[in-house]
Amino acid sequence: MKNWFTSVAAIAVVAGAGVLVAAELKSGLQVGSEPPAFEGKDATGPAAGTTLCYRCRYGGSPVVTIFTRKIDDNVTSLIKKVDEQVAKNGEKKMKAFVVLLTNDPDKAEPMLKQVAEKNKIKNVPLTIFDGPKGPSDYELSDDANLTVMMWVKSDVKVNHAFADGKFDAKAVDAVVKDTQKILN
Repeated sequence: MKNWFTSVAAIAVVAGAGVLVAAELKSGLQVGSEPPAFEGKDATGPAAGTTLCYRCRYGGSPVVTIFTRKIDDNVTSLIKKVDEQVAKNGEKKMKAFVVLLTNDPDKAEPMLKQVAEKNKIKNVPLTIFDGPKGPSDYELSDDANLTVMMWVKSDVKVNHAFADGKFDAKAVDAVVKDTQKILN
């Protein structure tokens, strides 16, 4: 009888773990993937007003890329904290950029400029991708409002994906803490 209870408990734990794995939101390139080139319009960075590939421009540097479908207070907080990390890790050539996925790039550009100015974002270009699905090679989930990928030397080391309403202050801190994984 004792073995039967142990077996049932083990099955319940495995089944429960399976539910957690199935519920996890996957979006974007997974750890170990190589990020391909893609172009977006720079709204606030050094190439503001032009279309370019920041993935290409940053080469093998440690890079944080934030794909988002909306800019809210928590996303703004993340951008500000990543901006601070980039400034603090200049000697390690850390880079970052934000990609707003939108159907209305003309409306998005002045909004991104305002966000950068109001929050004194100096080291993280805010860019626009025309289309809410994002670059097809990046496999961004329609269910993810925010996908953050970090890579170094064209090797994805970190991936975080959040459904709408699931990205909070605690998640901001967890994502920022993971920047250390691309700096070592």
